[in-house]
Amino acid sequence: MHSKEWGTVSFRVVTANVNGIRATSRRGGLQWLAESGADVICLQEVRATTEQLMSVLDSSVLSHWHTQHAPAPELGRSGVAVLSREAPSAVRINVKVPDIDGQGRWIECDFDSGVGPVTVVSTYIHSGEVDTPKQVAKSAFLTGVDKRLATLARLAKRNGREALVCGDFNIGHREVDIKNWKGNRGKSGFLPEERAHLNNWFSGAWTDLGRELGGEGPGPYTWWSWRGRGFDTDGGWRIDYQIATSELAGRARSAVVGKAATYAERWSDHAPLSVDFR
Repeated sequence: MHSKEWGTVSFRVVTANVNGIRATSRRGGLQWLAESGADVICLQEVRATTEQLMSVLDSSVLSHWHTQHAPAPELGRSGVAVLSREAPSAVRINVKVPDIDGQGRWIECDFDSGVGPVTVVSTYIHSGEVDTPKQVAKSAFLTGVDKRLATLARLAKRNGREALVCGDFNIGHREVDIKNWKGNRGKSGFLPEERAHLNNWFSGAWTDLGRELGGEGPGPYTWWSWRGRGFDTDGGWRIDYQIATSELAGRARSAVVGKAATYAERWSDHAPLSVDFR
């Protein structure tokens, strides 16, 4: 349930890889997001300039929302955004981590929410490809994320501003996070060195809310290929996350994957992940 006054009932955050904001708009995704009851929406793979993004949103049911955008340097690639009912008190696109900055893959917004001060991050980690420069770039970005997560966790302890990092991590953490995990051993998205980053995050200051609140698995998955019958047979991957620092994690009450009822009703190859805090 959404509360117009954050302090009275809840704080809901939805994260979604839209696989192109214009394509999602055509398929009805913006209507779904507007009706989700979210206070904050984190988007990944926006694939648009800021002007193009605002043009789409201004002609949609989300036209009155506050929009913050970190576009990619390459046209038609990556890009992350944060949409919110209330304006953020601060926005950071460059966080002084060279491995993160300037890629259109990380944006931070501070909110004074109904569950206290919180930094909400939208991130899109590289998909990668073994033995190519794409995997080198993914590895470097993950090293940068290690550094920034450590900083955000320290700030949460020091000043009480908790943090929530949302997005498409492009990594299945455990075997229960990929339907065909055996067939994906040795492939980007399930490499031991990638999963080790998540092990370190989740054994330290960060809680994986999708797993904490979604049960022991398998799944619930958040991505299925457009090709084949993976969607119908639920042959997916759980690669979209919301992870929180400890005090905020303690206030999380539900995590729901919004998988479309049928293949024809999909508006992205990813499903949105919604988390409620109280």
